[in-house]
Amino acid sequence: MKEQTNIPTGKVERAGRFITTGLKVGSNYLKHYTRKLMDPSVSKDELHADNAEDIYDTLSHLKGSALKVAQMLSMDKGMLPKAYSDLFAMSQYSAPPLSGPLVVNTFLKTLGKTPTQLYDKFDMTASNAASIGQVHKAFKNGKPLAIKIQYPGVANSVKSDLRIVKPFAVRIVGMSQVDMDKYFDEIETKLLEETDYKLELRRSMELSAQCAHIPNLVFPGYYPELSSDRIITMDWLEGHHLKEFLQRNPSQEARNQIGQALWDFYDFQMHQLKRVHADPHPGNFLMRDDGTVGIFDFGCIKEIPELFYTNYFMLTDKEILKDEATRMQIYTNLEMIHPTDTQKEIDFYSGLFQQMIDLLTLPFTQETFDFGNEAYFQEIYAYMDYLYNLKEIRDSKVARGSRHSLYVNRTYFGLYSILSDLKAEIYTGAGRFKLLQQPPVAV
Repeated sequence: MKEQTNIPTGKVERAGRFITTGLKVGSNYLKHYTRKLMDPSVSKDELHADNAEDIYDTLSHLKGSALKVAQMLSMDKGMLPKAYSDLFAMSQYSAPPLSGPLVVNTFLKTLGKTPTQLYDKFDMTASNAASIGQVHKAFKNGKPLAIKIQYPGVANSVKSDLRIVKPFAVRIVGMSQVDMDKYFDEIETKLLEETDYKLELRRSMELSAQCAHIPNLVFPGYYPELSSDRIITMDWLEGHHLKEFLQRNPSQEARNQIGQALWDFYDFQMHQLKRVHADPHPGNFLMRDDGTVGIFDFGCIKEIPELFYTNYFMLTDKEILKDEATRMQIYTNLEMIHPTDTQKEIDFYSGLFQQMIDLLTLPFTQETFDFGNEAYFQEIYAYMDYLYNLKEIRDSKVARGSRHSLYVNRTYFGLYSILSDLKAEIYTGAGRFKLLQQPPVAV
C-alpha cells in the first residue's frame, strides 16, 4: 500500500477535504437518480460503492477521529450498507501508512533520538496502520518489539473532526441529529483518551496484569523507558488477525478455545473490574492455531458506573423482568423510557425493547451457547433492520439509551461478531464467571 508523506493537520485544510468529499457524494447521488429515471430497476448498490470509496479515501488519508468513527460503524453488522462496512473495516489495520521521515520525526520530537539509536533494528515499513496510529517491528537485545506510533495532529483535531464528520454519520446511518448529538460527547471523550498514549500505557500494564490469570490469553510486556506521549513500545506478539486465522482452517477446538478466552476476558472485566477494553475489533487480537489469543491496544477503556452496571445486567434476569413495575424502573434508569413519555409511547417502546433484550441477552441465560448458530444472528439483524425502518423510531425526537450504553453495547456487538465468525461454542452461564474471580492484582 502506498505510503503517505504528510497528513493534513490544520482545521481549515481538513475541513476542505471533507467539503470536497461532500461534493463528490452529492454528485454520486445526482448520477444515481439520473440513472434511476432512465431505468427504475437500478439499485443503490453502485451508489453505496461510489460513496464508500470516496468517503473512505478521504478518511483514510486524514486519519484520526474521523477514520475511527468509520471503524466503529464497520463493526456493527447490519448498520451500514455492505459497501461501507467492507471498506471501512480496512481501517482496523490496513489504512495507508506514514512514510519513514514522518516516523523518524515523531521519535526525535518525543524521545529525542532516532529509531536506529533506540533499537538494534527498526523496520521502517509499517506492519499495520489503523485510524490513530501504526505499528512497526523492531529488535532490541535480540527481542522482537512492536512500536506503536501516533499520527501527527491526531489529538488536536478530535473536536473539529467530529463536528465535521457528524453530518456524514447522520446521512450514512440514517440516525436523527438528536441521536447523534447525545452520543458524540461520549465518543469525543473516548477519542481524546485514545490519543493519550501515556494513559494507554498505564492502562495496558494494569489491565494486562489483572487479567493475566485468564486461560489462553497472551499479553505483551510494555517498556515505559522506550515510550512517550506518541509512542508505545511493547513485545511483539505472533499470531493472525481474525480473517487470516479463519483462512488457515483452524480446528473447531481452537475456535472454541479462543472464543472462550475472549468471553472470559470480557466477562471478568465487566463484572469484577467494572472497566472494559471497549474496542473489540479484529485488529486488536492475534489468534494462534494452538487456541491462544494475544490481546493489546488498551487505548479505549470504558469505566462502568455502578448504577448503570446494576440496571444493565438486570436485563439478563428474566425473573426480575417479570415484574412490570421493576422492568419499567430499569428502562427509566437506563433512559430507554423517559418521564415525559405518554402511556402509548411507554407501551410501544417497552414492547420493542423487551423483544430486543430477549434476543441479545440469550447467551447470558444459558449455560452454553453456540455462536455458530446463523439463524440466531439472522434473527438479530432482521429485528435491527425492522427497528431501523420503523417510522416511529426514525421520527423520534428523543434519543433512547444512556450514553454509557454506547460503548458497552459496542463492546458486546464486537464480541458477538467475532464469536460468530469463529463459530465458537462456549460456556456463558453465571457459573463461568465465578471460576474466574480473584482479588484484583496490585500494579
